[in-house]
Amino acid sequence: MPKSKRWICASFLITTLVVPVFAGSKDGSEAKANPTVATTPVGTENVTALLGVLVMKGVLAPAEANAIRNAAPPAEFQMLVDVLKQKGVLSANDVTVTASSSAAASPAPPPAAVTIPASPLAVQVPAQAVAPAPIRPPVPTVASAVTPLRVLPLDPPVREGLIPAFKIGPVRVTPYGFIKATAIHDSSNPNGDDFPFPGIWLNSSSVLSTGPTQDPSFHIKARASRFGSNFEWLDLSPKLALTGRVEGDFEGGFTEVDNADVSSIRNPQPRLRLAYVRLDYTASERSDLFFEAGQNWSLFGSTALPNILETTFLGAFSGDIWERTPQFRFGLVQKLGTSDRDFKFSPEIALMMPSTGQILKLNSVNPLGGFEAQIGEGERQGADSGRPELEARMVLQFQLDKAPAVAPAQLIWSAYEGRRTSITSSANISGPYAPDILSQYPGGFTKSSNMFGNQLAVQFPTRWFTFVASGYRGADMRFMLAGQLNTYYTDTTGLYNVQAVQTVDNVNVASGGMMVGCSKAITLGSTCTASGGTWQIARQRPIGAFGGFINLGLPLSRWAHADPKGHNAGWQLYLHAGKDQVVHHDLARANGFGCVSTDGATACNGGLPLSQSRMLAATLYYKLNNWATFAFEQSQYQTTLLPEVGAAYTISGTPATKWKDQRSEFGPIFTF
Repeated sequence: MPKSKRWICASFLITTLVVPVFAGSKDGSEAKANPTVATTPVGTENVTALLGVLVMKGVLAPAEANAIRNAAPPAEFQMLVDVLKQKGVLSANDVTVTASSSAAASPAPPPAAVTIPASPLAVQVPAQAVAPAPIRPPVPTVASAVTPLRVLPLDPPVREGLIPAFKIGPVRVTPYGFIKATAIHDSSNPNGDDFPFPGIWLNSSSVLSTGPTQDPSFHIKARASRFGSNFEWLDLSPKLALTGRVEGDFEGGFTEVDNADVSSIRNPQPRLRLAYVRLDYTASERSDLFFEAGQNWSLFGSTALPNILETTFLGAFSGDIWERTPQFRFGLVQKLGTSDRDFKFSPEIALMMPSTGQILKLNSVNPLGGFEAQIGEGERQGADSGRPELEARMVLQFQLDKAPAVAPAQLIWSAYEGRRTSITSSANISGPYAPDILSQYPGGFTKSSNMFGNQLAVQFPTRWFTFVASGYRGADMRFMLAGQLNTYYTDTTGLYNVQAVQTVDNVNVASGGMMVGCSKAITLGSTCTASGGTWQIARQRPIGAFGGFINLGLPLSRWAHADPKGHNAGWQLYLHAGKDQVVHHDLARANGFGCVSTDGATACNGGLPLSQSRMLAATLYYKLNNWATFAFEQSQYQTTLLPEVGAAYTISGTPATKWKDQRSEFGPIFTF
C-alpha cells in the first residue's frame, strides 16, 4: 500500500530534527580529519533536500521553496511546517507528532567543542556542525487524485503562511496567474461571442434566427489569461491574520478609440475579478472567526463549481450558478471532534451588493442615455431597493478517503434573498390618462419584487474519482446566471385600460415593465376616477427557475499507476452535464399565455421564450509539469423554446424548437 503524502511529509520533518542530533553525537573525529569544515546550521541540508523533493512533487512552488531556503536557518523548519499545514498536506495531529519528536530529540547534551590545532588561531568548531551525510527521502509513488475546484476554501489562512516573492514595507506580496490561449470552433454561434451564450442572440438583428446557415464561427483568444497577487500584513497579535487578494483578467469590454477602432477585437480591456481583505482571529486551536470586505465570489452558487476549460461563462445559464460581487462577509470555522476524518464546520453570512442583472443594451428609449447617463454600474434596480442582498452558506468538510493525495469532501447549503425596485417619476407619466394618474400619484410611484434561491451541493473526492454535484431552485436569478436570462414579469390580471409607463432607468425589454391600470372599466371619454375606479400599479412577479450540474473527475494517471514525478502523472478527464430550466407556469404567464388583463386588451409581459438550456462536456487535461498544462474540451450546448411559442427558431432557414452548438476548444495554460 502506498504511504500517505501527509505521513511522508511528517516523517521527513521528523527526520530533519532527529538526524542532526545523531550526527552531533559523534566524537568529532570527522572534524579533526577535516580542519576546513565550516559551521553549518543544524538540519539545513535535510530541509534543503526535502524542499527539492516537494518542488519536484508539485507540493511547493519554486518561489515558495526559494523563500524558505533563503530564510534564516532557525526559521526554515517552522516556515516549512506552516506552509505544508496551510496546503493541507499536514494536519494538526501531524504537527503534534513532529513537535513531539523535536522535544524528544532536544534534551541531548551538547557535545564539547573540538579544538583544531592546524589553525594558529585554534578556532573552536562545535562537533554537531559537521554536515551529516545527505539523505534521500522516499518519494511518493502515487499520482494525485482529482481536486475539486474551490474558489471559497473553508480552511482559514495561516498567519505568516504566505511565502512572499517580495515585500512592500511590512506587506508580503506573492504574484500569481496564468496565460491561457485557446482556439475555439462553434458549429453555431449567431451571437458572435467567443463563449457559449444561451439561444437568444441579442447582438443580432434577428434574435431567434441563424440565417441561411447555422452560422459557425472560429476564434482564438488569450483574454482569459489571469493575473493577481496575494497579500499579508503581520499584526502584533499572534492570534490575528490579515490577508488580501487582488485579481483581474482581460475579459472586460473592447476598445473604441481611433487608433484601435478597426482592430478592437484584439484589444480586450482588463477588468476586476477579486479585490478583498480578510481578518482572521484564532479564538482557540479549534475555532477561527473571520471578517472579509471587498469583491469576492458569491456564497450562493460559487461554493461548488465544475472543472471545465471554458471559464468565460463557466456553464452560466446551463446549470452552473456563480457570481463575483462586492460584499461584507462574516464566518466561523470550527473543528469538530477528534476523529482522523478531520471534521470542520463553517457557517457564513454576507451582506452583498443588490443586483438584478438588467441589460444596458436593452434600454428601449435611448441606447446612449437612460441609466447609462445616470449611473455607471450598468443597472440600478437592485440598489434602488434601498437594502442589501443577504447570502449565507454552511459547509461541512471531512476526509472521506484517507488515501494519499486526496482532498477532503464537502457538503454544502447556500441561499440568497434580495429585492429589486422600479421607479417611475411624475415626468415619466404621459398620455391621455396622465392627469388622472397624477391626481392619484402626484410624485410618481415604485414597484418591487423579490429575488431568492437555495442550493444544495456535494464534493466527494476519492482516490478513484471525484464527484461534484449542485442543484438549485429560486426566482429572478438572472444575476446569478440562471433562469434563461429571465428576471420578472408584469401581471396585468384584474386591471382595465392598462397603460405602460416609463421607468427612470428606461429598461423594459427582456424584463417586466411598469404598468398601471384601472380597477374598473373606464367609460368612453371618461376617466378612471370618474368611472368609480382607482389606478393600481400592476404587480411584478419573479420568474422561477431550477437546475444544476454533475461533474465527474477521473484521475487517469493514478489509474494507470503513472510515475508521480514523470511526465505522465498529469492526465485527468472530466465528464460534465448541466441544465438550467424555467418554471413553466411562470414562463408561460410571462409570455402572455393564460395571463391577460380583465378587459383582454393587455397580456402579461416581460418573459423571454427560452424554456431550458443544457450542456454536455468532456474535458481532457494533460499537465506536462507544474507550469504547463494542455487541455481539450468537446461540448454541446442546447436551448429549447417555450412549447407555447412553437417553432419560433429559424435554423439554417428551417423552423425549429431547439438550437444546438457543437463546440471544440483546445489550448495551453502556462501558470506562474
